[in-house]
Amino acid sequence: MRRPLVMGNWKMNGRRQEAQSLLSAVVTHAASFSDVDVVVCPPYVYLGLAVERLADCPGIVCGAQDVSAHADGAYTGEVSAAMARDIGCEFAIIGHSERRTLCGETDPVVAEKFARALAADITPVLCVGETAKERDAGRTREVVLRQIDAVYAACGTRAFERAVVAYEPVWAIGTGRAASPDEAQAVHHDIRGAVAQRNPEAAAGLRILYGGSVKAQNARELFACADIDGGLIGGASLVAGDFIGICQAACFKSA
Repeated sequence: MRRPLVMGNWKMNGRRQEAQSLLSAVVTHAASFSDVDVVVCPPYVYLGLAVERLADCPGIVCGAQDVSAHADGAYTGEVSAAMARDIGCEFAIIGHSERRTLCGETDPVVAEKFARALAADITPVLCVGETAKERDAGRTREVVLRQIDAVYAACGTRAFERAVVAYEPVWAIGTGRAASPDEAQAVHHDIRGAVAQRNPEAAAGLRILYGGSVKAQNARELFACADIDGGLIGGASLVAGDFIGICQAACFKSA
């Protein structure tokens, strides 16, 4: 059985005091979602603080919001996957829609970042998803599978043996809109099927998260779907009660 996974992506939010308070609240309530793997992804400047605070809390670890496509070198402002691993990150978000749309990251660049994470012994969390225009044109499956195929082209058939996929419909991120459980499940099913065509064993164990305006109120219904193994949480991860509620909602998946 796939163990549920909930990730909190803080994006570019918070200050030191807010980070400390949020981490303390999550740690305090960790026993209430001990059957769920939890990853906290603060901004880079607070990763050291988060790693230290979570050191004695099994089941909750840190992740990076991004890593460079380069191993090392003269790339001012970049942070390599090896550096993220060195400070204590166990996961890294790769190809988030905001990186793709705001920073112009292409499928090949995302695939290179995915490969760098694997090489640094970090679990890559590949984000895939369609825009509202692509959705309205009926191209959801085409777009999502193209993004999956780019990683296979760069990393080979074993690419998803040690990875996570997060389906995040771009039209639902930060909008308050969410895909219905049936809509989300259909895409997750397509993703697992695409991986199964190349590597059935990897597909069976692959954790596929839903990301797109997940809240404590809709989390359990989404997580009840067969191919939804947890969530990549944005805004709600900044509110301790909401994030804890989402983590608790994932518990029944392992019951």
